[in-house]
Amino acid sequence: MFASALIVFRETLEAALFIGIVAAATRGLLGRSRWIVAGVGGGVLGALLLATGMEQLSDMADGSGQEALNALFLAMALAMLAWHCIWISTHAREMVRQARHVGSQARNQSQGLWAIAIAVGLCVLREGAETVLFIGGVSASGQSGWQGLLAGACLGLLAGVGMGLLVYLGLTRVKVHYVFTVSNTLLLLLAGSLASQLAKVLAQAGWVSHGSEPLWDTSDSLPEDSPPGVLLHALAGYDASPSALQLGFYVGAVAFIWLASRWVQAGLSPQARPALGGA
Repeated sequence: MFASALIVFRETLEAALFIGIVAAATRGLLGRSRWIVAGVGGGVLGALLLATGMEQLSDMADGSGQEALNALFLAMALAMLAWHCIWISTHAREMVRQARHVGSQARNQSQGLWAIAIAVGLCVLREGAETVLFIGGVSASGQSGWQGLLAGACLGLLAGVGMGLLVYLGLTRVKVHYVFTVSNTLLLLLAGSLASQLAKVLAQAGWVSHGSEPLWDTSDSLPEDSPPGVLLHALAGYDASPSALQLGFYVGAVAFIWLASRWVQAGLSPQARPALGGA
């Protein structure tokens, strides 16, 4: 029961924090809830379908099929998240106005939210598929009966969703003037986390070997499976023994998105720039 609860909590927490942060970042955009719900629904459905054929997929590409899929999902989610971060930098002025006067706004600015729907869907798909596989492994090991597995999975799911909800509620209490600065900072951390995980998957699959040795190891002082470690991993991509490749991907992704956003802002009119200072 404990094993299934911990597995589901960890995977759910990663997805829930991702969804909570992007939901707060798009607060005030008309129609954003439909896109996020669509992304979650599509991700859940895709995870169930993917899990049923994961054994066959893992045998593809000389036994690296699962790593290939993980790398594809991470790369696509990273691209969608980066696109959205840059898109927000060009629409912060309108988003602030909508966040203050949602009820009186007639203009729909949902055209940029398709990227968020895709990113959310890919995140839920990946975490959901991993959850099914891990729970299947625990079940096959005979460590617990199906009643214990189900009870643990439900507890882990509720705990993970609860943590994500707390993050979202905390962000919605931030003043509108600062909400985009806070949420965009968290989105940057999420992007760095996705990039770091992508580097790790590439190294595990043997497609990249340079810089794959760990730079340090903090597993004794802050294990990844400890409550703070799980939270930091889900929120900012904490890894107890990161490699130079992971660090490079993390910093590179954050720097690229930040610089691209500033470059886009620099192309806007001078009147728009003061409103974008915190975006």
